[in-house]
Amino acid sequence: MSNLEVVWFFLVGILLTVYAVLDGFDLGVGFWYLFTRSDTHRRVLRTAIGPVWDGNEVWLLTGGGALFAAFPHAYATVFSGFYMALMLVLAALILRAASLEFRKEMDSPGWRRVWDWAFGLGSTLPALLFGVALGNILRGVPLDADKQFTGTFFTLLNPYALLIGVAGLLMLLTQGALFIALKTEGSLSAQGRQWAKATGPGYVLLLLVAMAATRLLEPQLLTNYADAPVLWVLPVLAVTLGAAALVLNLRRQESRAFVAWSACIVATMAMAGTGLFPNIVPALDNPALSLTADNASSGPLTLAVMLVIAAVGMPFVLGYTVWIYRVFAGKVTVGAADHY
Repeated sequence: MSNLEVVWFFLVGILLTVYAVLDGFDLGVGFWYLFTRSDTHRRVLRTAIGPVWDGNEVWLLTGGGALFAAFPHAYATVFSGFYMALMLVLAALILRAASLEFRKEMDSPGWRRVWDWAFGLGSTLPALLFGVALGNILRGVPLDADKQFTGTFFTLLNPYALLIGVAGLLMLLTQGALFIALKTEGSLSAQGRQWAKATGPGYVLLLLVAMAATRLLEPQLLTNYADAPVLWVLPVLAVTLGAAALVLNLRRQESRAFVAWSACIVATMAMAGTGLFPNIVPALDNPALSLTADNASSGPLTLAVMLVIAAVGMPFVLGYTVWIYRVFAGKVTVGAADHY
């Protein structure tokens, strides 16, 4: 395996991790939006994510594009095998985007109610399915000698993947609740703290359950940890940061709680990536058929040229992201919640 292949394995992982942190709170806010009955509070929530949600999704497009260019065989297998699930995710994301744009176009309670539900469901479904997809990748999927997926949509609905899916959903719901506590004021901010108290402990508990299930059902994911015991710091960090975020939330330290939970997401994604490496799409029944960073990658020239493009282009994406968050920093007040 070349150094370029290793670099691109981790670069794709970093891009998807940034997406999980940033769009994670967007998706979480969308779920809690359904539990916010006040139209004023709903306007505040839409305004809180309005300037940043589309920029956050750029990281998903970048991660998917990097996977396509760096590891085209893995991209083809994942997108053909997970076709139905990915189409559901795509439809949900389109529905969510349309709801933010179309809701305000008619002054009708029925019209607004339809788009409110579209926004909520369009946020919740991806939050669940992304976790289920990750669970299947960690577990492995059935592949034939041609590296083609041989299962069905229902093959993906196995207990281990569903466990990871529910854990991922709770992770993003807590991220969204902490974002609400951070960006809003008064009773809505207090409600965000209460929502985080409701889902955060569940995620930490399911994270521990998932670790135990991995030890029992998917021990191959622990090979790298056995070879380099220092890597055990990642699961310890994930649990510790999650617990710390919940304590900070109880103390009403919203910004620190949000940062700690975001770091918990990073540690969780790093833990999953470490378990996978060097596999990208493990084969369920025959490890020899797995797609790895070595046998699924593009040629050295493609990887090298892409690395130069990434080195030039990514600072602009990162710079824009930092700038937009600085411009829209601070609490969202009711009086400012007019555009969305």
